[in-house]
Amino acid sequence: MNVVHWKTLYGVLVVGSLLIGPSLSYGQGEKKLEWISAGVRGGINLDPGGIPPGEKEDFQLFDTYAILGFPGSWEWPSGWEARYTWRFTAGILRGAGDEGFIGTTGPAIILTNWDWRVSLDLGTGAAFVSDEKFGRQDFGGPVQIIGHGGVSYHFPGHITLGWRFHHFSDAAIYGTDNRGIDFHIIELGYRF
Repeated sequence: MNVVHWKTLYGVLVVGSLLIGPSLSYGQGEKKLEWISAGVRGGINLDPGGIPPGEKEDFQLFDTYAILGFPGSWEWPSGWEARYTWRFTAGILRGAGDEGFIGTTGPAIILTNWDWRVSLDLGTGAAFVSDEKFGRQDFGGPVQIIGHGGVSYHFPGHITLGWRFHHFSDAAIYGTDNRGIDFHIIELGYRF
């Protein structure tokens, strides 16, 4: 069997174990369509260190967020729980002396270990920016593609504190000379 077949077999086994291993359950209480958390965030780009080609300006982001949880969850015997969610944000993007609105929306999956009080999540979606040009940096258009991943700690009293890497760019929709932004974001939220 060549390497391609082994990789395919391995991929099928991994995906199969993720689908079959956990069970759809309501271990932390019945999971229904509900607001999971809301909060405030602030972030900056730290170029270099982002996804190439890198930013031409320094940026700051200040916004609010809300997370909607879908019904059901998957739980593993190890204590981890997975749940599909939908994220919404609205705020201000600053850079090169300019300021504009930024809003994002999209799906994500959250993995939580309640014993450790930790959540990991990954998501994607779309962003809308009211200003496409900040100084020397041009986003190319008002609609951008986002990708993000983060980690949060759940404190007593329903408070969460987290860090998120958040990338947005036009993914060459508007041409190849446009740049996106890679943010490092701190989040402070309330878990319902």
